Amino acid sequence: MSAEPQFLSFKGLKQYTPEDGWGQVHNLTQPQTAQNDTPPPVPENVPTLTDIPESAQDSSSPMLDASMQSLFEQLRATPNDHLTQTWRTIAAEVNLLTQRMALQRELQERLQRIDQDLVDLRSTILQHLQEVEQAATQQLRSARHRADVSALAQSKLAAKLNADR
Repeated sequence: MSAEPQFLSFKGLKQYTPEDGWGQVHNLTQPQTAQNDTPPPVPENVPTLTDIPESAQDSSSPMLDASMQSLFEQLRATPNDHLTQTWRTIAAEVNLLTQRMALQRELQERLQRIDQDLVDLRSTILQHLQEVEQAATQQLRSARHRADVSALAQSKLAAKLNADR
């Protein structure tokens, strides 16, 4: 037995009984009547978590006979049955599905960005077309105004020339 502390700590544990109500839980090494602050020594027969029973260390023990050894070897060996292969296939397909879903999400985000770029380009093109239309309308007004002034000047000049004859 090593000098390690016990793996269960009874300090602070409470137990409810209908007769007494909530009361302290006492460990195996402490008598229930003793209520002192110093912990009693741990007896030699209380095992700890890291202790290996002496029967398990002996290879000729009845616990580790040939059938138990075979069972442990089967548990350690990786199974190669159809069910295991099916689960491996399912795991691989789930992995592939996860990757494809991530790719789909990324592509959808890219598509949304491209759609927003297209909307922005359309609005920019429409704005430029409106600017061109305004410039063309202004040029048309100027051309009509020049044509009107030209026609008026021509009629005045023709009237003056005809009057002088």
